[in-house]
Amino acid sequence: MLAALTGAGLSAAAGLNAFIPFVLVGMLDRFTGLLDLPPGLDWISSWWAIGVGMLLLVADVVFDKVPGVDHVSDAIQTAVRPLMGGVMFAAASGAQQIEQSEWWRENPWVGAVVGVALAGTVHAGKALSRPIVNAGTLGVGGPFVSAAEDATSANVSVVAILVPVLVVLVLIALGVALWRILAFRRRWRARRAGRPEAAAPPP
Repeated sequence: MLAALTGAGLSAAAGLNAFIPFVLVGMLDRFTGLLDLPPGLDWISSWWAIGVGMLLLVADVVFDKVPGVDHVSDAIQTAVRPLMGGVMFAAASGAQQIEQSEWWRENPWVGAVVGVALAGTVHAGKALSRPIVNAGTLGVGGPFVSAAEDATSANVSVVAILVPVLVVLVLIALGVALWRILAFRRRWRARRAGRPEAAAPPP
């Protein structure tokens, strides 16, 4: 169970920023005893992987805070974030320090599929909300929302590794946030189209 919770937390974090959990996992495996990556994924803690990950992290943090460019970044990350979510779940489920789970280690593809689905869902909520934020604040709110997403990704990654039982609360909160984003987007689009449902009160 702990392996699944850690993997779910890291995958959800990857849906907000693909490279924050990647760099964190790589550095923890290389410099601490908190994680011991499974064979086949130990390349994550290599110097070149950490270096490339940090460069991509800086680029993502910068580009995601520029109105207009953030939409292009989200389009590109549509493939990257779910893929990274799958990698993070597989890495967590195979880390012996997290849980001695023979089933997870023998079925890594299950974790990868779950990780892709979780990261993809979180990424979809992020990508759907950004046009509303930019349009509603004339682009001013985008950088602040992006910074909050980066902070959330970092905090969720740390919680997933150190206190995985709290990931349940994180997933519930993300689910509620996604539901509200979809509801608000529906009303926003109806308002722009001039349909009657635009007058419906918020949930």
